[in-house]
Amino acid sequence: MFLAKVEGAVVATKKDPAMSGRKMLILRPQLVDDKDPSRFRPGSNTIVAVDTVGAGIGELVLFCQGSSARLAQSLKNAPVDAVIIGIVDTVDVLGKEIFNAKNQ
Repeated sequence: MFLAKVEGAVVATKKDPAMSGRKMLILRPQLVDDKDPSRFRPGSNTIVAVDTVGAGIGELVLFCQGSSARLAQSLKNAPVDAVIIGIVDTVDVLGKEIFNAKNQ
């Protein structure tokens, strides 16, 4: 599992039938900064992921990739490589809270 910030949405009117009705969001992975573990640093890449939990732009989410993504409910036969599986409330690193959704 990985952490990411939702940065946008993707709309595709023509797609694999198994993807019909699925919301797709653009994610930017968030990494704990190794020089300052009290904050995140954004990853350099973006990922398109299927949203299964009702996430929105600006939220911090948990996502998984690869074969684990198809284990999410109703995605077994869908051609997905990344899926959002949770919306993050808080993140603690080394005993210090570095993210709290209530403060965003």
